Amino acid sequence: MPRRQGGSLSGFTPLSTPNAPTDLSVSTSIGSASVSFTAPSDTGDAAVTSYIVTAVNESTGASSGATGTESPISISPGGGTFKIRAQAVNGFGPGRLSEFLTGQSILSGAELYGWGSGGNGRIGDNTTTDHSSPVQVGALTTWRQASVGTNFTLALTTDGKMWSWGRASPYGQLGHNDAVDRSSPVQIGALTTWDKIAVGSTQSHALKTDGTLWSWGKNADGQLGLDDTVNRSSPVQIGALTTWASISAGAKQAFAITTSGALYAWGSGGAGRLGTGNTDYVSSPVQVGLLTNWHKTSSGINHTLAIKTDGTLWSWGNNYNGALGRNNQTSYSSPVAVGALTSWTDIGAGDDFSGAISAGRLFSFGKNTSGQLGLNDTTRRLSPVQVGALTNWLSVSAASSHSAAVKTDGTLWTWGNGSIGRLGDGTTVSKSSPVQIGALTDWVAVDTSSDAVNTTALVGVV
Repeated sequence: MPRRQGGSLSGFTPLSTPNAPTDLSVSTSIGSASVSFTAPSDTGDAAVTSYIVTAVNESTGASSGATGTESPISISPGGGTFKIRAQAVNGFGPGRLSEFLTGQSILSGAELYGWGSGGNGRIGDNTTTDHSSPVQVGALTTWRQASVGTNFTLALTTDGKMWSWGRASPYGQLGHNDAVDRSSPVQIGALTTWDKIAVGSTQSHALKTDGTLWSWGKNADGQLGLDDTVNRSSPVQIGALTTWASISAGAKQAFAITTSGALYAWGSGGAGRLGTGNTDYVSSPVQVGLLTNWHKTSSGINHTLAIKTDGTLWSWGNNYNGALGRNNQTSYSSPVAVGALTSWTDIGAGDDFSGAISAGRLFSFGKNTSGQLGLNDTTRRLSPVQVGALTNWLSVSAASSHSAAVKTDGTLWTWGNGSIGRLGDGTTVSKSSPVQIGALTDWVAVDTSSDAVNTTALVGVV
């Protein structure tokens, strides 16, 4: 029987929308969920024609949803913790909301792919074979982050475990307390509290969820930050701080930012690459200046890029090829501003060249002998030049002589030196402008390093 409410001069007015669906339940998978419910017993003054299911992220407030004609209905909000709600819709519109199902954890995670040189097992597909197209690394779909070194890779899964593969000799950079190479992922220890990772040429760094910072591998220049030059083959904590928030690593140097926005550096200071105002090497973290508004860093062979919380771009180190973007060839041992834009969001420092994204536009500068700037030529640039006219670039990574980037539409692109298949486009031919890799549209991250000849990328939700 239709529900009614009183109050008009002409009599009772129908309350025409349906009651809420009941008995909500959720089953989750990577990035998505299936929401089941029972149809409302009271459909209002018209038959139910559809249902709306919505997921509200409890951290960000962002919402996404889907419409269907019957239970269950699938939604794809990505990973996180969500409130789930449902509404029935009839000819008079949406009805009452069901009560929120709060604290629904929808998993994040991704498949992992690699290509390029397979030497030392660095791709992780249990071979040492070169690949000119992406090959999947194992069968896991819970990868969250990957970081590529000269000939090895470090990665995290969504359960907080850390994995490595590739070359371990002679420095123990895989973290397994030995110097044995691995050609497929092997978990480092048994901990499930690893949060972020960064790999240099032959050293590794990782943050735990408790804010502590750890390192291992080669340490000839103090790049492990342990106040000595002794190599380590398993993770060792750097100092006693528990306020580390992010980490990046270059060839012989590393950088970390604290939760307060302070920037620290250690390792080789040659060419001024540490940004500490000199060229000394430092074997434990020292603060770069006194500012506390640093947001992100990326370090190459001899130079470093950084973004501040105000969106400005900064650089320091060797500038012979214009990798600092300062429109000169002067090296700097302290951070200097790159242009006047305040909308920089991502950076990638390679071997004497750089890539950076501002408001969705991709820029590059520096060395260009293999077309790694993506500007359809091999001419060096001393200041940022936009790559094409598109404004949908999301992230960029720079290697020894090639680049890789992901767009907001989930497509993956590479350019530069194509030898050994490092571009992943099925050839060994160099490209001086971006080429799309395959047809997938759910790439979420890509990583290579300043002296790497291989690349790793994630497909899924991270």
